[in-house]
Amino acid sequence: MVVLGVFEWSGNNPLPPQMWLLPYFLPVHPGRMWCHCRMVYLPMSYIYGKRFVGPITPTVLSLRKELYSCPYQQIDWNRARNECKVLPPDPAMWRLKIAQGGSPWLKTTNNHVGRQVWEFDPNMGTAEEIAAVQKVRELFREHRFEMKHSADLLMRLQFAKDNPLEINLPNIKLEDHDDVTEEVVLTSVRRAISCYSTLQAHDGHWPGDFGGPMFLMPGLIIVLSVTGALNTVLSPEHQREIRRYLYNHQNKDGGWGLHIEGHSTMFGSALTYVSLRLLGEGPDDGDGAMQTARTWILDHGGATAITSWGKFWLSVLGVFEWYGNNPLPPEMWLLPYFLPVHPGRMWCHCRMVYLPMSYIYGKRFVGPITPTVLSLRKELYACPYQQIDWNRARNECAKEDLYYPHPLIQDIIWASLHKVVEPVLMHSPGSMLREKALHIVMQHIHYEDESTRYICIGPVNKVLNMLSCWIEDPNSEAFKLHLPRVYDYLWIAEDGMKMQGYNGSQLWDTAFTVQAIISTDLSEEYGPTLKRAHDYIKDSQVLEDCPGDLSFWHRHISKGGWTFCTADHGWPVSDCTAEGLMASVLLSKISPEIVGEPLCAGRIYDAVNVILSLMNRDGGFAAYELTRSYAWLEVSTCKCIFPCLQFLHGIFIFTYF
Repeated sequence: MVVLGVFEWSGNNPLPPQMWLLPYFLPVHPGRMWCHCRMVYLPMSYIYGKRFVGPITPTVLSLRKELYSCPYQQIDWNRARNECKVLPPDPAMWRLKIAQGGSPWLKTTNNHVGRQVWEFDPNMGTAEEIAAVQKVRELFREHRFEMKHSADLLMRLQFAKDNPLEINLPNIKLEDHDDVTEEVVLTSVRRAISCYSTLQAHDGHWPGDFGGPMFLMPGLIIVLSVTGALNTVLSPEHQREIRRYLYNHQNKDGGWGLHIEGHSTMFGSALTYVSLRLLGEGPDDGDGAMQTARTWILDHGGATAITSWGKFWLSVLGVFEWYGNNPLPPEMWLLPYFLPVHPGRMWCHCRMVYLPMSYIYGKRFVGPITPTVLSLRKELYACPYQQIDWNRARNECAKEDLYYPHPLIQDIIWASLHKVVEPVLMHSPGSMLREKALHIVMQHIHYEDESTRYICIGPVNKVLNMLSCWIEDPNSEAFKLHLPRVYDYLWIAEDGMKMQGYNGSQLWDTAFTVQAIISTDLSEEYGPTLKRAHDYIKDSQVLEDCPGDLSFWHRHISKGGWTFCTADHGWPVSDCTAEGLMASVLLSKISPEIVGEPLCAGRIYDAVNVILSLMNRDGGFAAYELTRSYAWLEVSTCKCIFPCLQFLHGIFIFTYF
């Protein structure tokens, strides 16, 4: 404006070129600025020092009248130096929707009870509410290295408005010498239950954040990108909040971990960097965050040192070669089941991830080679893409990512499959066997999708199944049924939008909450809370087995069980069923006038049947399915990624949650 002649130099804060004369050791020397700032400030200081003004043309004189609310000669230029209009926060807010459908492509068994989805409402939110949201976001950003978990403050702000609470009980603070009386305990318990009851959703469950892993969102972003659905499924508001989350959880060294509290890994860093690029961030955006991330990646060997799942995702995107992956042959599904290496013997979470991975690998699918993909091929590697030794890259893994070194037998098997078996299966007549295997695999993928109402057992196989359906037919009904279920996995808090490790923990949290309230002997006082929770527990029990021959589809019985989350999810778990049953039995001992009608005897018997059916020969209980394999087969699993993601031979521990 000043250069043009429609603003005065006296209305600008100084940009003295003399700063360049200072000794470099001073911290304010311009040479210490970030390069983009420095190279802008450099010519600006020259032009400021010259006080250059262009020709005062008739257009300039006219603009001096058009741009100001008072005559140009009367403007207080000294005051104008620091004038700046403060933009209000986004005039809209996110809102948590409970037990709602909203799409003809959504399937459900119980009218969507337990479903929790965040929607952006451009017409919602007062100035005070919006300011409160902005404040909690800023506070998280400021303290993100000290407190890495969110406190679900966006949900709590919403529920504080929807479920206002006036507590007439005193807030008791005890000193070390004070006695803990029964009255003190009861008062504190009543305050706690009253407060917690305000966070209960109208369908009876307690919603909440179930995020943490950093490797889930990249898979979704890559799949939506290669299928061309990114901007259709994720609105600009979704994408902004995802970027916020990814930046908020970047470590101080520039990388990202396996989860939000983890040290930086190549798996987390490379995939998160790629996600940000696909979401529109440039190589130098994020106030230098992208540059520091890229430096971390290159300093640790480049993306060839990413783990096996990372190699897979980068190959799908087109920034890694399939030749650099160890084989995932779909033909394994054609083997007779009595063989111990049949995929049907894997733990269900491994099996349901390997299933679509083998389909995509068998197809050697690669997404469109866009300018961003070509740029990433340069950004992620320390040498030119064409010079990478992909055969060597197959077994490369950064030391930050390697939980257990590959056993020799594993490398021998992979090398044999890679160099002998795969070339045969990729060409006729071996390709006929591959086509048959891909057909069988796709049948199993469709079965999993239909059995779970397109939620799938977890977020990883959810997006892999979705991509497999698109590869089979981009216009398929299956792909369209997948899309609205993406939102079931997305959760927003003050740290941004994340992809959850499940579609929630609804049943798990509700069952424990019921047991806790009943244990206080205050059930009558909190009857409405318990009744809503009771309704949720009854509505979320799985009432039917999966269709067809369960042994053919490698599925266990389901009727009578409870999942970790919702009935639509469709994968009961032994401990979730036990907790759901425990809560139901406890509630049955309270008057129906207070908590509603008890679960009928038939459904209790069904729950007990599911639990007993999951007892292994050694007396322990399996989680989803009985033990089907042997501990020695763990040498073939992806333990370079997750230390406890393996064949199940007892009650499971799933460490990446």
